Amino acid sequence: MPKTVFLAALGTAVVFFLFRFLEFRSVYFPAKQIMFLPSAAGLPFEDVFFTSSDQKRLHGWFIPASGDGDTVLFCHGNAGNISHRLGKAVFLNRLGLNVFMFDYRGYGKSRGRPSENGFYRDAQAAYDYLVGRGIPAGKVIGYGESIGGAVAVDLAVSRPMKALILENTFTNIKDMVAIHMPFVPSRILASRYDSIQKIKGLKIPKLIIQSRRDEIVPFEMGRTLFEAGAPPREFLEIRGDHNNGFFESEDLIEEKLKEFFAAEGA
Repeated sequence: MPKTVFLAALGTAVVFFLFRFLEFRSVYFPAKQIMFLPSAAGLPFEDVFFTSSDQKRLHGWFIPASGDGDTVLFCHGNAGNISHRLGKAVFLNRLGLNVFMFDYRGYGKSRGRPSENGFYRDAQAAYDYLVGRGIPAGKVIGYGESIGGAVAVDLAVSRPMKALILENTFTNIKDMVAIHMPFVPSRILASRYDSIQKIKGLKIPKLIIQSRRDEIVPFEMGRTLFEAGAPPREFLEIRGDHNNGFFESEDLIEEKLKEFFAAEGA
């Protein structure tokens, strides 16, 4: 092989792996340390360990509600771990819902390294754990925030559930990269998280929640995802930015969720 061809191939390989490294570091921000337990927020809980289909040991919390309410399977975003979402667990539990929060591989106490397919496997394992403990599929509500919305959409494609709630969820990774890292060629991306294609075929009730001032996932992207979804579907515009919009809009979200759950018999 001529030296110039070898150097060109080597340079291409270096650039390729550099972009892949940059992609990984831009998508996943796991935290290992559990900062708080649900008991610190006054919530009873079960510390749960379960296993993915590729034998990764995963961790979650099952937070029961009084009565026979539905169960929210909560898929969190790309940073931190479940202990950083306790405020949302308190909120959902207050509405009479059981909450099952779990950490993806590489987050919190869950083993492994983050990846798109790994996240999908982890959510499927979490769902299977719920069904295995006797919770009917018709009483499981998928909830995903940000990248967790993409995970929840994929789960709804592969597993039956009652309804789906997406909070500040993007259409796909390619669209996000075009906005935030336009210098990265989309054709070399390893991740897809292609919610906009998957949601088209979902016939279960869907609620899309999107912050008008979201600085990470543009408001118009949330609307695009909503419009791509098959009916029945609902949309809620909330106040605040990407990470704080939920808590700045608890009044709006509570009112909408009560209406949404009433319509679905939750």
